[in-house]
This record gives sequence, structure tokens and C-alpha cells, in this order.
Amino acid sequence: MAADARDPLTLVETRTDATTRALPAPEPAPLADAATPYDVPPPAVHGCWYPSVDPGGRYVAFICDRAGVPQLWTAPVAGEEVRRLDADPNPVTEVSWSPDGRWIAYTVAPDGGELTSVLCVRPDGTGRRLLAGGEPGTSARLGCWQHDGSAVAVTVTDSAPPGRPFAAHPGADGVSRPARAGRDGRAVLLEPGAPRPGPTTGAVDGDRAASAEEPEPRALSAYLVDPEGMAAPVLLASERGAANQRVCDLSRDGRLALVYRGPRGRREALVVRTGDRVVTCALPVADGDPWIGGFSPDAGTVWLRSDGDREHAALVAAHLDPRGHLLGTAVAARRPDCGLELLALSRDGRSAVLAWNVRGVSELEVTELTAARSPDFPAGVPSSRSASAGAARTVGLPHEVVTRIAPTADPDAPVVALSGSRRHPGVWWLPHGLPLRTPWSSRDEDAFPEGRTPVRPMPMSPVARDGLVLGGWYYRAPGRSPGEPAPCVLHLHGGPEEQERPVLEPLYLELLGRGLDVFAPDVRGSSGHGRSFVDADLGAGRFDAINDVADCAAHVMVRGLADPRRMAVMGRSYGGYLVMASLVWHPDLFRTGVAVCGMSDLTTFFAGTEPWIAQSAAHKYGHPEHDRELLRALSPMSRIDALRVPVLTVHGEHDTNVPPGESEQFVRAARERGLEAECLLLRHEGHDFRRFDNRRLFRRTAADWLERHLAD
Repeated sequence: MAADARDPLTLVETRTDATTRALPAPEPAPLADAATPYDVPPPAVHGCWYPSVDPGGRYVAFICDRAGVPQLWTAPVAGEEVRRLDADPNPVTEVSWSPDGRWIAYTVAPDGGELTSVLCVRPDGTGRRLLAGGEPGTSARLGCWQHDGSAVAVTVTDSAPPGRPFAAHPGADGVSRPARAGRDGRAVLLEPGAPRPGPTTGAVDGDRAASAEEPEPRALSAYLVDPEGMAAPVLLASERGAANQRVCDLSRDGRLALVYRGPRGRREALVVRTGDRVVTCALPVADGDPWIGGFSPDAGTVWLRSDGDREHAALVAAHLDPRGHLLGTAVAARRPDCGLELLALSRDGRSAVLAWNVRGVSELEVTELTAARSPDFPAGVPSSRSASAGAARTVGLPHEVVTRIAPTADPDAPVVALSGSRRHPGVWWLPHGLPLRTPWSSRDEDAFPEGRTPVRPMPMSPVARDGLVLGGWYYRAPGRSPGEPAPCVLHLHGGPEEQERPVLEPLYLELLGRGLDVFAPDVRGSSGHGRSFVDADLGAGRFDAINDVADCAAHVMVRGLADPRRMAVMGRSYGGYLVMASLVWHPDLFRTGVAVCGMSDLTTFFAGTEPWIAQSAAHKYGHPEHDRELLRALSPMSRIDALRVPVLTVHGEHDTNVPPGESEQFVRAARERGLEAECLLLRHEGHDFRRFDNRRLFRRTAADWLERHLAD
């Protein structure tokens, strides 16, 4: 069945450049403070993250906040001289050095908001150019480079005006997909009339382009852009009303593109022929890091981080015929009780670095890749004999969590970004298993301000009232006797698919320094515990997630760690939603709450958020039209009369993910009921707080509030 060209979310592959929406060629823009070494002594404590290495493996481009805001820097792997390439105050979020070494592409978030732009600059700081996302109402995200460095992929997003109707998820599009294990949650299926995921047989029939009509406005469109600005951008793929899209890899001959797409819980990797923009096959991939894999040197295999048909993500080989059709899949590396969290292929595509998430702590391996196909390999049939990862070489890590892997020219010497419970984020070089901290990353001994004591958290395993085992980490304030019940802040992460990890969190450090314990749990819906755990909060399962918060609080009370009379709840994003929900569903449990960028009403959230965020969120929370009554029942505003305690909300003024009105309406309703309620609005911030002064203001304001309300 061919894709219906009238479906507003059908993939659109147009025939000629004349029928597509043109993306302007990159324009030169001035660069302030470019190509000058950093000539001010850096503060002792700063973070370095998101490394990308030059082709020779000698220099690293990375993000660093030593100037108070995350900016683009470069430095030698083994040297101390650092160079700031862009002194613009807009935060940098992603970095990628071109394979030919001539350009560094990066993503910036103007005013900290969600409408990002992609730029590039030469390694000496000259020639800064805007590639995409600079037009009002548009956003852009960075994709991969062509292997010769001649072009970089970018995805451009048009933002919708307020009040745009919510569009449903696309239906059957004629592209066959391998089996994906069934989901246990109770969310509404978003493809009315489409077949439910199930086993498929036969070759993928992708040899037909979709409609040639012009893409409608407010689409996700992926282009190849020449950073020199000498050639017009080339359209790779476009999807109307899409939830997500990123070009993760291009084959070395340029024939095929690997495109990451889909809403949360339903991510896919599409193989797209660049010549005619035909989608030849689609494969399930895991949530989390969007860089989900890449092609082998001959493009006969795609290596993917996938949880299709399994509880935990594994390394999967998808074998392709010369036209990009799927022949079959095979699991090359897996672990029975934990998932593959990060996958980075070497520059030559013959080996990979794997990061496994083992109960919140990373384990790193380097492995060779082999993809030997039999000529009579059955089309569309999985096989466990057609691919393998060689003997894995474990690499020891000095800290608990890997956040990014950057391959170098030497497959056995990757560069990684690390975080840990006793360090700020830093970049490490791992030549042949020897972990070396880069000289420009903060030293471990400088991670804590004077008067602050490092705290290694204790793992916890609360049990929910329905028997589900949860997770989390407990931080005990320094100097407190083991048997003394303490004032305690229960902190809830966002997502909800994020995971609490044993990394240094400045907010926790601030609270611990005020004599407050911190318990940071993983309630159902969190990642790192398997797909069933992630899906346990879908639809009406969110009521159980709200009860998980109460069960976690009860756990630390019964253990004698937390004082039942002095408990507070705090959280960010989805965690902010859970704060408000917990305060109205369990009004006598907490003395106060701090909700950061949280949703107070799921119906107004869907009406105000970015359209692609709404598309992705619908699978997790419920459809804003089909599940309207469920969303209303799950909204804290629907039970606001039950609120009994003071509440502080915090929001970025440019947050278009969860608009500030979500905090403002909750505070206004609390005040109308005679309760103490305040809203801290942070200037020049979006959904993530990236500027040093704002982060410090947030931490101190929240700690002051909690300390005051938890005092005896």
C-alpha cells in the first residue's frame, strides 16, 4: 500500500529541488573574540562536555562553561592551551568536527530557548557561518557530516503558531518493519486504522517514492548543507508534523542516509536512498541518545542500538542489499540485565565503543565488528549467525558515568565525557585503556567549593504498593549520625524517561550543605531498568507513578533516614509535574514543594508546547483529543483544592517546551486559596538552565525556601 499523500504526517520525498521548500545557503556572520586563547585564569570549577575530535586525533572541540555560559572551545588532547571559538552569550548544546578537519559545526540555543540554530566555524575561529535555524519561528538540529567533509546534515523545524490543531501519528505508510515487542502500557494507539506492530515476512517493498507534492509548512526537513555556501542545500527527507528527525550517518559512497525519527517510545531508524529519497526500510531503535548507529564501510550493514523485541537495548546488525532493502537482523552484543546506552563507531567503521548502563553506572568496552552474510541469507528473517562483535576489551573508568564517546583516528584511544559523584563533567582521553584527564578539565580535588564535603550516594530499592521494585540514590548530609532521622528533600528527575545517576549535582551539594538529606528515586517510567519499567506509566499508569512518589517517601521514613515531619518534594520538568501531582494527591505527606518547569495542566501543556514536542509526548501521556478526560484527571490543576502546603515554582522565561504559564497558573490558584506560593522566573533561559548566574540563583533560592520550610 503506498503512503497516502494527503496524510499530514506522511513522509514526503519530493522529486526535484524545484518542488521543495528552499533552505537558504549559509551566510557569513561576524564572530566576537574569535581565534584568541583564553587569557583570563579559569575558575577552579568548570565543566567540559560533548567532545568531538579532529581527524588527526590531536585536538578536541568541546563545550565548556568556564566563562559562565556553555560555549564552543578547542584544546589539544594532551595540552593546556584552550581557545574559545565563539564568545556569543547564547549557549552551545552540540559540537561536531568535520572529517576533513576544515570546519566545526555546532548548535546554539538563543536565549536558552528551544528554537536552536546550527552554525559552523573554522578551527582557528574564523569564517563563522549560520547554516540553519536563524529565521524567526524556525529551529535546527545538527546531524552527521558527509565522510569527505564536504557537507553536513541539518534538520530544520518550522514552529507552529499558537492554537495549531494537534495532528495524529501517521498511519500505515507502506514500509515494512521488523517485529517490535509489545508495550505493556495502556496508552491509546495513535495510528487509527493502522495494523499493530507484529512479525513481518518477506523483503521490504520500499521501491517507490512518496508524494511529489510540496512539503507543507511546519515540517521537519533534513538537508545536506555545504558549509562554504557555494552550493544549494540538498533535501534528504521531510516529514509533516513529525515528532523527531535527525540524520545520524551517511554511507561512504553517499547513496544511503540513516535517519532517526519517531515519538518517544516508538523511535525508528530509517534507511533512505539519497538519490530518490525512497525509504527502503525502518527498524526499531531505543530511546535515549539520538546517535543510534551507522553504516559499515560497504553499507551492507547498519549497526544500531536497538531494543526492538527485547527488554534491554543491544547492539544489532541490520543487513542490507545493494539497494538498501532489509535482508535480516542479528544481535551482535547484548547483556541480559542491562542495556546499551551509547554506541560510537570508529572512524573506519570496523570497530565500536559501547557504553552499558549497569544500574546507573557505565561500563565501557571496545569491540571489533564483523558482518559476514551468507549469499542465501533469507530475506526479512532475523539470524544470530550473520554478525558478531569480537572479544570486547573493557576500559576502566575513573568516574561513574559516560555521557559522550568521541572516536579518534586510533580505535583504541577514544575521547569520552565523564561525570561522577565526586567531579564536575570533564573530558578524558583513553589511549589503550589508560584513562588520562585532559589538562583543561577541572581536577577532582577542585570539584567542591570550600566548606563542602563530597558525598557518595547509597543505592536504594524501594518497593511500590503494587510490588514493582523502584530505584534511586540517597545522599546523607555530612556530619549527621547514622541513626538520626533527617529533614529530607525527595528530588524527582525529568523525562520521565531520564534516570537518576550517581553524578555530581550542584543542587544536591547546595542542599546537603544546608543540612538537608536528598533522596533521588527512579519512579516507574524512568530509563535504565528495562522497557517494561519505562512503559509502566503509560496512560492511566501515571496514577501509579504518582503513588510511587509517596511510596519512595515512605521507604526512607521507615528506614529511619528521613524525618516524617520534615519531608519536601522537588523536581524538574516531568519531575516538576510529579511535585504538583504529589502535593494534591498526597496533601499531608510533604511540608512543601519546589516545582521546576513542571506541567500543572496536561491539556494546557499540549495547547502551548512546540508541536513536535506534543507529537512525541502524546504516546507517553495520552492523546490531547482522544484521551482528554484522562489528561484532565491526571492534571494537578484538577485537584488544586486539595493543596495544603506552600509551593515554589521556577521557570525559564523562554521555555516553549513547558511554557511558563504552567507554573504561573498553579501559583495563582494556590494564592487564591490563601497559601504561600512564589514563582521565580529566570531571564534568558528556556527549559534547561544553562547560565552560571541563573543556575546559582536557582539553587540558592530553592535551598533557602526548603531550609526555611523544613526548619523545626
